Amino acid sequence: MFPGFEKIIESRIKKAQDEGAFEDLPGSGQPLQLEHDPHIPEDLRLAHKILKNADCLPPEVQLRKEIKTTEELLTGMTDTGKKHRTIKKLNFLIMKLNSIRGANAALDIPQRYYADVVERIEKDEA
Repeated sequence: MFPGFEKIIESRIKKAQDEGAFEDLPGSGQPLQLEHDPHIPEDLRLAHKILKNADCLPPEVQLRKEIKTTEELLTGMTDTGKKHRTIKKLNFLIMKLNSIRGANAALDIPQRYYADVVERIEKDEA
């Protein structure tokens, strides 16, 4: 875009908002219907719709949810043995996520280390 062009656009949008041009539009206040996602190739749209209706998530998203759940479980644990096993599971999930992402290793999610957690547990118990 040309320099300054964005400011002109923003000022016109702001003026239209102030004048009420965007009020009472069809669908106002309703969730967006993104059934026809232009980023999905046309031949894959039906498959994506079926998977979405079946509440199937892509493997990366599913792993991220599982990692978050495991981290939440870890924060409430008091048994050191269970924490150790949960950390091992968490590290495995992170390793699995990093391997399926296929990104640069510098962008990998760091694993959680047992020593750091043990140090925190000892501080909490003291």
